[in-house]
Amino acid sequence: MTEAESATTAQQTPYELFGSDTGVRALVDAFYDHMDLDEAYQGIRKLHPHTLDSSRDKLYWFLSGWLGGPSLYIERFGHPRLRARHLPFPIGEAERDAWLACMRDALRDREIDAALSEWLMSQLFGTADWMRNKAG
Repeated sequence: MTEAESATTAQQTPYELFGSDTGVRALVDAFYDHMDLDEAYQGIRKLHPHTLDSSRDKLYWFLSGWLGGPSLYIERFGHPRLRARHLPFPIGEAERDAWLACMRDALRDREIDAALSEWLMSQLFGTADWMRNKAG
């Protein structure tokens, strides 16, 4: 973001910049639509339950709080403990990269501002990389 953009958005949380409840939910739905329908994401799709309803809800609840909105996930489940919750699933570089590409597709579909998209992707990379628990 440029200095002017940062000054303009300094009073808004990322949650608000992404469109609050409706915008975050739409982003999560676009993400899981890609995961469910795009052949490129079938590897990570197989790591999820048959129906993605609970996955959609959990990511939406998590992102809401993580982006500065309501702490919906924490209210339901306590601390996210992301790495611990993802340890049962084999996650390597390929899975990390597929997850991030899926999110990038969702951001593009939702026509999220390029600077805001890049900010989110840079934030998510560190978390996604930290989830890796297998070689490759």
